[in-house]
Amino acid sequence: MGLWFSLFTVVILVLLVFMGVGVVGLNSLFGILIPYAALLIFLVGVVYRVGKWTKAPVPFRIPTTCGQQKSHPWIKANNFESPSNTFGVLVRMALEVLLFRSLFRNTRAELRADGPRVVYGGTKWLWLAGLAFHWSFLLILIRHLRFFTEPIPFFVNLVASMDGLFEIGVPTLYVTDIIILLAVTYLFLRRVVIPQIRYISLAADYFPLFLILGVALSGVLMRHFYKVDIYKVKELATGLFSFHPLVPEGIGLAFYIHLFLVSTLLAYFPFSKLMHMGGVFLSPTRNLANNNRMRRHVNPWNYPVKVHTYEEYEDEFREKMKAVGLPVEKE
Repeated sequence: MGLWFSLFTVVILVLLVFMGVGVVGLNSLFGILIPYAALLIFLVGVVYRVGKWTKAPVPFRIPTTCGQQKSHPWIKANNFESPSNTFGVLVRMALEVLLFRSLFRNTRAELRADGPRVVYGGTKWLWLAGLAFHWSFLLILIRHLRFFTEPIPFFVNLVASMDGLFEIGVPTLYVTDIIILLAVTYLFLRRVVIPQIRYISLAADYFPLFLILGVALSGVLMRHFYKVDIYKVKELATGLFSFHPLVPEGIGLAFYIHLFLVSTLLAYFPFSKLMHMGGVFLSPTRNLANNNRMRRHVNPWNYPVKVHTYEEYEDEFREKMKAVGLPVEKE
């Protein structure tokens, strides 16, 4: 149900652009107003979600570790698996954010019919697809900076030249375009083919995949098949960036489809699971040092509690306790 609902929603979004731009001619709505509204929703939503997370109390050190904690000098500690200082936390976070280290070491359990017996295996294909997708997305974002800057920064040209190193076709086919399409397709097929994952998958899992696939596919089609005027695209992009928007004539319908899907992704981002991009930095299981043996951590939210000691309890019920034969400390 969630799969077909998500696919139908993305198709409806594309049809809205066909009707709005191709039939009615609402170029300013889809070229200026909707991108600005999507960016505003994105910024406000991200700030709100991150601000809400920062206010969540974390009274105890709860880092998830899988290595030897620092204790006695003669016991070798693993400062990256169980960091005891800020440097270890930074290295651990860098490995997690840049290389998905925990996903690399993830395992899956499968019940085999012969026995039956439980077999454990790795999920390296999932790690590779996730890593390829995120890095390709980042490089594509960097490449797109050429539409918003003049002159174009050197690192943008460097990324673009490395991305098109094989010089396949005219215009050049970028490697990241192929990788992101393959990675998103794998992540989608994984949810459909594996019964256990399909059972727990919801529309909130399928919709971002279809939306990102639509953004990538529309970008590839626009570059290689349905040509658009790049100079007019940059004129519109720089106008939006400088807050002097102007919609040039004759950009092409494919560009408005691509821009509308990107705007939808931006507006949807703060309310979806995609917010793990910011949440990973605020996770107490990752961003805290495991120094419980080195320091005593006291809950700052503790409040004074009236304690009823045993001595007070016995003074109150001594006679009744003696009457039923219970031992007492004081006669």
